Order: sequence, then C-alpha cells, then structure tokens
Amino acid sequence: MELCAKKLPPEEERRVRANAREYNEKFQYASNCIKTSKYNIVTFLPVNLFEQFQEVANTYFLFLLILQLIPQISSLSWFTTIVPLVLVLTITAVKDATDDYFRHKSDNQVNNRQSQVLINGRLQQEQWMNVRVGDIIKLENNQFVAADLLLLCSSEPHGLCYIETAELDGETNMKVRQAIPVTSQLGDIRKLARFDGEVVCEPPNNKLDKFSGTLYWKENKYPLSNQNMLLRGCVLRNSEWCFGLVVFAGPDTKLMQNSGRTKFKRTSIDRLMNTLVLWIFGFLVCMGVILAIGNGIWEYEVGACFQMYLPWDVAVDSAFFSGFLSFWSYIIILNTVVPISLYVSVEVIRLGHSYFINWDKKMYCAQRQTPAEARTTTLNEELGQVEYIFSDKTGTLTQNIMVFCKCSISGHSYGDVLDVLGHKAELGERTEPVDFSFNPLADPRFRFWDPSLLQAVRLGDPHVHEFFRLLSLCHTVMSEEKSEGELYYKAQSPDEGALVTAARNFGFVFRSRTPKTITVQELGRAVTYQLLAILDFNNVRKRMSVIVRSPEGRIRLYCKGADTILLERLHPAHPELLNVTTDHLNEYAGDGLRTLVLAYKDLEEGYYEGWAEQLLRASVAPEGREDRLARLYEEVEQDMMLLGATAIEDKLQQGVPETIALLTLANIKIWVLTGDKQETAVNIGYSCKMLTDDMTEVFLVTGHTVLEVREELRKAREKMLDSARAVGNGFCQEKLPLSAPASGLPAVLEAVAGEYALVINGHSLAHALEADMELEFLETACACKAVICCRVTPLQKAQVVELVKKHKKAVTLAIGDGANDVSMIKTAHIGVGISGQEGIQAVLASDYSFAQFRFLQRLLLVHGRWSYLRMCKFLCYFFYKNFAFTMVHFWFGFFCGFSAQGCLPPRLTPLSRQTVYDQYFITLYNIVYTSLPVLAMGVFDQDVTEQRSMEYPKLYEPGQLNLLFNKREFFICIAQGIYASVLMFFIPYGVFADGAQLADYQSFAVTVATSLVIVVSVQIGLDTGFWTAINHFFIWGSLAVYFAILFAMHSDGLFQMFPNQFRFVGNAQNTLAQPTVWLTITLTTVVCIVPVVAFRFLKLDLKPELSDTVRYTQLVRKKQRAQHRCMRRVGRAGSRRSGYAFSHQEGFGELIMSGKNMRLSSLALSSFAARSSASWIETLRKKKGGDSPASSPSGGGDKPLKG
Repeated sequence: MELCAKKLPPEEERRVRANAREYNEKFQYASNCIKTSKYNIVTFLPVNLFEQFQEVANTYFLFLLILQLIPQISSLSWFTTIVPLVLVLTITAVKDATDDYFRHKSDNQVNNRQSQVLINGRLQQEQWMNVRVGDIIKLENNQFVAADLLLLCSSEPHGLCYIETAELDGETNMKVRQAIPVTSQLGDIRKLARFDGEVVCEPPNNKLDKFSGTLYWKENKYPLSNQNMLLRGCVLRNSEWCFGLVVFAGPDTKLMQNSGRTKFKRTSIDRLMNTLVLWIFGFLVCMGVILAIGNGIWEYEVGACFQMYLPWDVAVDSAFFSGFLSFWSYIIILNTVVPISLYVSVEVIRLGHSYFINWDKKMYCAQRQTPAEARTTTLNEELGQVEYIFSDKTGTLTQNIMVFCKCSISGHSYGDVLDVLGHKAELGERTEPVDFSFNPLADPRFRFWDPSLLQAVRLGDPHVHEFFRLLSLCHTVMSEEKSEGELYYKAQSPDEGALVTAARNFGFVFRSRTPKTITVQELGRAVTYQLLAILDFNNVRKRMSVIVRSPEGRIRLYCKGADTILLERLHPAHPELLNVTTDHLNEYAGDGLRTLVLAYKDLEEGYYEGWAEQLLRASVAPEGREDRLARLYEEVEQDMMLLGATAIEDKLQQGVPETIALLTLANIKIWVLTGDKQETAVNIGYSCKMLTDDMTEVFLVTGHTVLEVREELRKAREKMLDSARAVGNGFCQEKLPLSAPASGLPAVLEAVAGEYALVINGHSLAHALEADMELEFLETACACKAVICCRVTPLQKAQVVELVKKHKKAVTLAIGDGANDVSMIKTAHIGVGISGQEGIQAVLASDYSFAQFRFLQRLLLVHGRWSYLRMCKFLCYFFYKNFAFTMVHFWFGFFCGFSAQGCLPPRLTPLSRQTVYDQYFITLYNIVYTSLPVLAMGVFDQDVTEQRSMEYPKLYEPGQLNLLFNKREFFICIAQGIYASVLMFFIPYGVFADGAQLADYQSFAVTVATSLVIVVSVQIGLDTGFWTAINHFFIWGSLAVYFAILFAMHSDGLFQMFPNQFRFVGNAQNTLAQPTVWLTITLTTVVCIVPVVAFRFLKLDLKPELSDTVRYTQLVRKKQRAQHRCMRRVGRAGSRRSGYAFSHQEGFGELIMSGKNMRLSSLALSSFAARSSASWIETLRKKKGGDSPASSPSGGGDKPLKG
C-alpha cells in the first residue's frame, strides 16, 4: 500500500519500453494499486480525532472538561462533560471507521483482481496491484481492462476489438479500437515476448478522448492516437482475446485522474453553528467577566465582614484572586448555553431522518427491488436548501433505451394509429402491435403499431424497400449469431441499434459483416454487398454514409444524418417531397422524438474510381489528413435523393418531465451535464420539458477557440439584455457592462424577462471554464432557465459544479448513475447515485441513492424540506430553553455575592458550593427533563402534509433563502430565552423576598426549577406543528418524570442511603403544597407564554406565510368534507324536508355551479398566498442576491404561486 501513496514528480513525457521492468522502474512510475481510503490501523485514531477536534464545539467542550478537572474552580462534576463528549466522539469515530472499512474493502476487491501478465515469455496470473508499466497483459472477452493499455493485437481481423465504456463516459454502447498494423500480427506469445518497442507519449492527464504518442520499433516510428488505446474501466466485448502494453497504471490512469477526491461535506447549518458557538463563547466570557468583577468588588467591600463564617479557601489571598477564580467557575456553570447534548441530539435527529428516507415505500422501486438509501446522516437538512441540480443524462434522465416509433417514406408518414373514431391514438391507448411472426429472425422485443408499413413492405413498394435497405447497410453495428436465427446486435449508439432492429423486423435483416462486405437477408434472400467506403459520423459532419456495390454491380451511396445538414445536400428535383418530409420532421420533433433524414445517391463507376484514389491519398497524407478527408466526403455527399426520415424515442425514465417541472416550480435550477453528443442531449431536453418551443431562444455555444466562445457568450447576454430593455427594465442595464463580474450578476438575472436556454459543447466549455472567462459563462448560464453541457469529461462536470459552488454560494446537488459521474457527485454539496445499468460506482460515492430520477422530487420536497424545518425548529427551541435555563444563574449572581460556589440571597442561610439549581437538576435538565420532547419535535414535526408539500413547491423556497434558522432567528431565540429567564428569576424572587412562610433557598430553587420545566414544556407544545402519540408521551411524560425525580431526591429513603448528598428531606413536598408557590408558577408561565402567543396570532393574521395559508386551507377542506358527509347522511335518512333547513343562509348553489365545489383550488390558494408570502419571499430573495435597482417585470405579489 506504500506504493499507492507514493507521490511522484510531475512528468513532461512518458517513456515506456515493453517487457523491460528494470528500464521502466528507473522512472518510478506509479504501480497499478489504487487507494481511496483515508485511514489505516495506525493513523485512524490520531487523524480521526484531529478531524473531529476541528469542530469548534468539540474543542470548546474539551476546554470545559479541562477546567472542570481543576477543583479550585469547578462547581460541577467532571463526568457531566466527559461522558457526553466521549459518547459523541465515539459515535462519530465508529461511523467514520465503518465508511472507511467499506472503502478498504472496495480497494482490496479491485486491487486483488486477477490478470494474465506476460513475464519471461510465459503468461502468469498476477493481481492487478502487481501489474507494472511496460507489462504486456492478456484480456479475454467480458474482462475489465486493468490499466491504460496500448492495444497490440487481438483475435479479430485487422487488430480490431470492441469495448464498452460505461464506466468512463456513461455510454453503454460499444466502441471500436484497433491496433496499429505493425503490431496487429503479434498474436503469438513468442513474438510478444520478443517485442521491445518503446512508447513515448504525453504525461498522465484526465482527457478521455485524446491520446498522443509515438511507438519506436525496429528503427521506425508509428503515430499513436486514442483509437489505439484501451482505458482502465472499459470492458472487452465481442472479442475472444487481445494483448495490450501498460502505458499508465493505477492513479495515473485516465479513470482515476477523473475520479476526484473524497471531500468532507458539512451543511450550511453546521457552518453557522460553528460561528454561533464562537459568538456564544464570547458572550459567555463577557458574562464571566461581569460576574468576576462583581465578585471581586463584593469580596472587597462586603465579603471581608463574613470571613469568620465564610472564610476564603487556603489558596485565595485577595479579592482579586477570588474574582479570578469566580470567572472560571462561572464559565463552567454558564456553559450550558451550548450543552454537548445539543450535538448528540442533532446526530439522533439526523439518524431518524435517514431512517425515514430508507423506510419510505414511495421511494422503493419494485421493478429493481431497490429501496432509497441515505448513505450519510449529516446532510439531511441540506436537502431542504438545494438551489442547483446537476444531472447526468444517460441512465439518469433516460433509460438509455431507444425505440423506433415513426418514419416518413416518400412523403408518407407511418407510425400513427387511428382509433375507431378516426382520431390519432395516444401511446397508452394503442391496442395490438404489428404481428412479425412471418419473420423467423424478427426481434420479439420490437413493437410497432402501424400495420400499413408492414403491408407496404409485403406489397413490394420500392421506396419502402430502399428505406429499410439503407437502414440495414448504413451503420457500424456488429452482429453476433450465437445459434441459428438468434441474432445479437452490438451498436456504437442506441440509435443505430434501434434502426437496424427495425429493418430486421420488417424483413431486411443485417446478418454479418467483414471489413469489405455486408450481408443482409432481404425478405428471406441473402444478399452480400461489397463495402467500398465508410464515411463515419462526427460532431461536425453530423451524418454518416456508406458506399456499397450491389451484386448487380451498381454503386450507391447511402446517407443518414441530422435534418439541418442533410436537407441542404439534396438534389432540388423533388421540392414537394422535401416540403412534406419537412412537415413530418417538425411533427416528430414536436413529439420530442429524435429524427434522422435518409438519402441515397448513385455513383458512376468512373467517378467512384477517381474519388477512391483521392481518398486513398488523403488517408495516408502526413499532414492535413482530416481536412482533406472532410473535403472529399463533402464532395461526394451532394445532390442526394431524399428517401425519408426516422423518428426514435429515447425512453425517459418514468416521471422525469413531471419531476423537472415540479422542481422548477420550487425555484430549483437544473443543469444537464452529459458525455453525449449535442443533438442527443438537446432532444432529451425537449423530451423532459427542460427545453420547450415557447422559449424565447436556445443559445448554442460551439466555438473552438477562446475568442469564439467569448463572442458567443457575449452575444447571448446581449440578446437577453435587449429583451429585458424591450419590456422596460433597461434602465439599470445602461450602467452594467456585458462582461460584468459576479457583483453584477443579480442585476442581470433580475433584468432578464424571457425564458432562455444554453447548450454548450465540451470543447467550448473547456475555454469557458478558464479563469478569465468563467464568470462570463456563469453569468450567462445563470440567466437561463435551462443549461445543457454536452460532450463533457467527468472532470469538467466537477469543474462546473465547483464554479457554481464558488460564486453562487448556493447549495448544489449532483445526480448520476455511472463512474463518469463520481467526480461530480463528490464535488457537489449533496451527491445522489442512481442504482441503474452502469455499475455501482456512483452509488458508492454518493450521499443518497435510489433507483429512479423521479424519486428526487420526494427526497427534496418532502424529506429535505421536513428535515430542514425540523432541524431549524429544534435549534431555535434548544437555544431558547438553554438560555432561559442558564441566564437565571447570571441574575442570581447579583444576589449571592457573585459567588459561583457560595450563595447568599437575602434572609437565606449561607450554604457552601451551591448554585441557583441543585447539581442534579443541572445535570438532568438537558439529559432527561427536556431532551425527549425536543427530540420528538425534531424527528416527527411537520408544517403541512407530504401531499401538500408536493402540491405547493413554493413551500420549498424558505429553505433556499435560509429563513428558518439564521443569525437573526438565533438572536430572536436567545432574546426570548433571556426574557423568560428574567421573569422566571425575578417573579419568584419578589414573592420569596417578601414572603413570611417561604423564605429558604431550597424552596426558592424548587419554585424556579419547576417554573422553568413547565414554561419550556408549554413552549414546545406551542412550537409543535404535528402532534403524535410520541409527542404527547414525551412532553407530559417528561413533566411527570421531573416531579417523580424531584420528590424522590427530597424523600426520606434517599436521605437514609446518602445523607451527605440528599439532605433536604421533604423540601419539595412542602414547597409544592403551598398555594402561593403554584400561583407564582402559574403567573410566571402566563407572563412568559402570553406575549409569544399574541405575537404569533398577530403574525398569522397580518403576515401569514405560505405554510400557514396551506394549513388553513387544509382545515377548511376538512370542515367542508365533514359538512358534506353530514349532508349525505341526512339525505340517506329519507327526510322530505327542504334541504335549506340545514342552513338558514345563502346556499352553495352558485359556488357548486362555478365548479369550485367549496374547495379552494391550487390557483386560488396561490393567489391568496401571493398577497403576503410571495412578496416577502421575493423581497428576501432580492436582498440575498444583492441590492439592485432592478426589479422583475411583474412583482412577486402579482404573480400567483404555482402549486
């Protein structure tokens, strides 16, 4: 494992010699061992404790523990701090150790995989961790590639092999790699053992689609490219075996270079808590200083008179030193403003929220038998504050399943099915699919609902035959026939697989291929075409062509590609056909289908021969090869004849459009980051309703240089700002430059009136993410409703997430299902893994996982919002009750000689080493008396039901704006706590100071403590919004336990067992038997609670929040349902009285006729809520974004909130 952690100097170039370990070892290249774990047995304890004590709270409690171990200043037992501190540290350490154990287990599983390595002329089994750079290893079919290899030879002709790259780029389709010709003949072990070629190439990097190197062998040099490389994480498919030379190993492989590091994630509430703890400690020091000064003055002025009765300790020789010791004593006593039980309770609440996610049956996927899983317990409340979602496409939004739905052939559209009334039937209404039983080679999984297309094939329509002939020939699909009639297609893209499968079912079956031929079975007759050339697809061409010679000797070019490209290259002979096909394409695109145009061209023999000679010369040209080939392709792909068009549905996962729509209404912005090509991503954008035809404009950024990308981004911003000025918001933009820095970002966002989308390619994104342009890109992207980044590498995904985290200060969530999403998932505040078709790497790296994208809406809008609400209410109440509890000590200090150890209230007997509460009450207050009620609220509380949470996404916005717990709310809570402490001390003090019956210290302490427990219990009853049996049991049970323990501690039995500890026999019984005490407790409770109740009623009436409005509506609906049930019951009784007898006022006839039926619709509710809720949310959103004179086109109060 030492090799795994060894850091090497950066390389300028890499030199690797085959079969020469001694030569390669002098460069100290990394081994093939990987390490993702953080600890080992030796480092776990120190490193983990160091990490935990980086938490301010843990350091704070350690400091208090040290103070409590000093007897001169400690007035509380040390165990009150050390026990909960050790408990918190132990629980966290066990959780971290468990997580790291699984990382170790995963590392060992990968490192101990077996591979065949050629050593000393023989193949030997070696563990992956022992593979070295320069080794030649053998791979067999369906094996993972162990390291980044230069392909030397394979079992396939011409050194070809086929790989699946799902772990790298998320694409499950197969890709072709080829050995260079000079090594493709090294298929024999003896030849490979003698191979001593040397590779000089680029140093390790994270670029998945690029590789540049040269092979030097036998005094010749051969260029190497990405097409010659097999990368770690790929799987060998459809190839019996292959040999490869290890170029990069372990952490140097491109997969590991893109993985990113595991980051310690903390919530915004955690970060705020660290700040608040520092503030509270400062406040604590201030109180300690005040009381210490008071103690010094009192001891100097008054205490000297009591030396005979209360002498100073031996170590105390002056009033100043007495004040110094009192300072530290008060620090210990008053530390309960932030007890360690707060952190224990927070972890318990988070654990409960995690179990709710795990147990949620509505997030369980029965098809895959996969429940939702909270893989961390520390981020639950952060789920209620997400503003940006970064999503992968393939396997996350889509099922990665392509379905041939419709086609247009010679001006006739096929695929629509009419119902009995002659109307177009929807997908769910279609009856029986077409019967392909006549074709023994048909794929039984293929479905098509329009029988007229099969009828046209059977009738011999030449256009239809040529259409399917093109689909069966123009592709790069590989066919495997495991048994007679059982064909398995391996396609480089799911689109190709769907088209070839459609041709197969309609009678044009692609059977096999060689490098020079393609065999197709056309309606039962085997036909072999000579494959003359393949003009492959790329992002610039956006089309693919093949040139074939038929058995009759006719040479024909078949082409398929994007409509924007192909329609420009058609022969102008048939404009009517072009217009009809264009209409069909628009119709298909409107349905969210992926379209391709099909065309052909006959070539003369003489023309083809001349063109082929030019192609040969261009293909071996040392310079400008790509440009020369592109010009030749462009030349031959002109004046083609239109055949038709295809329409394919990329099946979305269930509920994706609805989920995206709902999350958008919750003001969550969704960005799609995908490795797929632009056309695919844009089509999916339309399918899932991220992109719509109603959008003002969709900006495409495809520049290849820095200047091009900057100009395209500038034009996009300019168009958006022009639109904003057109609707009257330009006054603020006159002063704002187009390349405004982050400070100008809110103004731009507020000014944009229309709906825009941004689509950017990977090569353009690389320039946009550079330091001098990233803010321009971010500003443009954030002004758009939807952002789609195409052809991005895993590292670019992480960079985009990091960019938003850095400049927007917003909570981000990344969701994906493949290894290519791991870096993004680790970078975001919250990582979600989809347990899909592409392995479990994303799940293992994630914080939460489930089986389908649609569960994300429930995770955020229900579990996330509730977790945030509960945690905020918990913290607010916790600080309130502890300030109310602790500040009584502060006020008491002014009446006990400012002594944290000796108490001298008027007319009370001096008692040594006592505080306002007895030590057992101080210890049990946070552990027993008030812990369970606040835990119940933190675990079970709700403001509205889960149905309403989903129905009104606007309820999610307070979390995004951090409204429920922030510095302002914190100060309100402590102000309320201080107010309650003043009343709880001074009301009983006033009664006892003038009382004749009760004037002793212990009775006073019992009265104050009882008042405190009752007040905080009533307060949590007011704070609880959702009552369960557990809430009732904990609140009233805690009160009962308090009285039971109180009476027990003052009982004769405990006194007899522990006479030195429980000396005040019968004090509680005597005190609480006095009516004056209960009147005092009642008065204190009323004075503490009534202002809170009055304030909340006024706020509810004058400025209700949206959640208040929704709760009110729920109550109205319940009452209405009860009334309707009552009316139905009376009706069934058979009474002949007039129905108006039930209500002697205006009836509900008009309301029922209006269609509202006495229920507030979502729109009506939203309109009502908008009067207040929308306005305050929008106002705070503007304040958060920054002060700007700009305003949105219509005020928040005028827009109805969408539910």
